[in-house]
Amino acid sequence: MSTLSVPEEHPPFPLRWITATNNETAPFVIRTVLGAILFPHGAQKLLGWFGGYGFEGTMRFFTDVMKLPYPLALGVILIEFFIPFFLLLGLTTRVAALLVGILFTGIILMAHLPFGFFMNWDGNQASEGFEYHLLVLGMAGSLLISGGGRFSADHRLSK
Repeated sequence: MSTLSVPEEHPPFPLRWITATNNETAPFVIRTVLGAILFPHGAQKLLGWFGGYGFEGTMRFFTDVMKLPYPLALGVILIEFFIPFFLLLGLTTRVAALLVGILFTGIILMAHLPFGFFMNWDGNQASEGFEYHLLVLGMAGSLLISGGGRFSADHRLSK
């Protein structure tokens, strides 16, 4: 069982909670893989890379088709693009994980719940189910509990 490393002179609660972590390697693996998976999706939305529609196209889809308010649509794009960098560095990992958890809960509820659990492997559904999104939620939940782990900026800051 791991223990969180918290400095002897405790910083104020929010900062202590944000940077406290354990010295295990598993959070490093989880946050690295999660950051690597999320980055292309954010780059599609913000920059138009990897076949994406870029900022303007994505904003138009979110606001016109999905009927999201402009600030919320902007937040989705920014979270998906910038949070992977925080995850890869292990910087404010718990905040990053919380934002990913909120984002993916919204994605499930707004876009994938009606299509059931399974991915659309055979192309016989109108869209994808939410199994991938549950995996992301599980990874984010794990990081919310553990923090960034070994090899993270949080680990260095918590010392």
